[in-house]
Amino acid sequence: MAIDHLYINGRKVSYQDIKKKSFSALSEYENKALEFCSEWLNEKNDFVIHTSGSTGFPKQIKITRSQMEKSAAMTAEALQLQAGYKSLVCLNAEFIAGKMMIVRSFEVGMEINIVSPSSNPLQSFSPDTRFDFTALVPVQLETILDESPDKKNIIDNMKGILIGGAGISIALENKIQDIKSPVYHTFGMTETISHIALKKINEPDKESCFTAFKNVILTKDERGCLVINSPLTEYPVITNDIVLFENIKQFKWIGRSDNVINSGGMKIFPEKIEGEITRIFYELNLNNRFFIFGKSDPRFGNIVTLAIEGPAWNNDTIQQIKNQFDKKLTRYDTPKEIIFLEKFQETATGKIDRKRTTGS
Repeated sequence: MAIDHLYINGRKVSYQDIKKKSFSALSEYENKALEFCSEWLNEKNDFVIHTSGSTGFPKQIKITRSQMEKSAAMTAEALQLQAGYKSLVCLNAEFIAGKMMIVRSFEVGMEINIVSPSSNPLQSFSPDTRFDFTALVPVQLETILDESPDKKNIIDNMKGILIGGAGISIALENKIQDIKSPVYHTFGMTETISHIALKKINEPDKESCFTAFKNVILTKDERGCLVINSPLTEYPVITNDIVLFENIKQFKWIGRSDNVINSGGMKIFPEKIEGEITRIFYELNLNNRFFIFGKSDPRFGNIVTLAIEGPAWNNDTIQQIKNQFDKKLTRYDTPKEIIFLEKFQETATGKIDRKRTTGS
């Protein structure tokens, strides 16, 4: 029997009431989420989506119903999603990731369970609750595993979990290996109508590369940046993502061209350095957020600089990490300066806003 209702923060709302907008006494977020549901059920054709601002100023783009339907179909095929599954929608429905979770659920015929975005979306559910499919940002999955170990059974019994929107720490990657359900890291952006490639990040069949969906064609431009041609977009999407191809469908992500540091004529990739520093911090049990950026320098143009969130560390700790830098980083990649900032600026979706944080 076709599903004719959804749940929002535990309250059952019929599709008929949603179509007629007969819902009240809800929070601001609940109203916004159901407003989108109403637009979809009433077959609205054009939608204006806000980008997160992680790669520049937030902007609005217009996408069509047909594009969103095709995107949902691609994910459903890749993950073999089925009618009757229960989906957990816990990403902000004002952005593409949350909206597409709702669209996938409608298009496949899944039971939709919407909860207001929080760091622990399973907090209000009993340990014997069953969901089949969800999408999370890394901090949500880590919080569930750390703060609600009694809810791990919910995670373990899912048919598929998408994780994206930010990098995955070594500590979280290690924890993910204990999850029984398949966990996929996503690659995509608002302009590509959510993800166009997935990478399975836990055993069995753990993958080292992202694999693009069927009918998605990948190339590179003269900068070495990824160009995406897909049935979802009328024109090729030219990204700022520098990638290394394994074959025509698979790639490894290296970094972003707009973050590249030109220091003394050398091109240095912050994300590559951050990967090594992540391992160093993990080994030293240091949990502060950090990132690498190019600080203006009269001699070299820019110098590699490490920004760490929080109060300054003592000299012993700083010397410890410098010793590790000497062992594990090249002389070009080694930070020439370390700065501490009380609080990093963030985008609307919770990512570190490098440019606003450094004032560049």
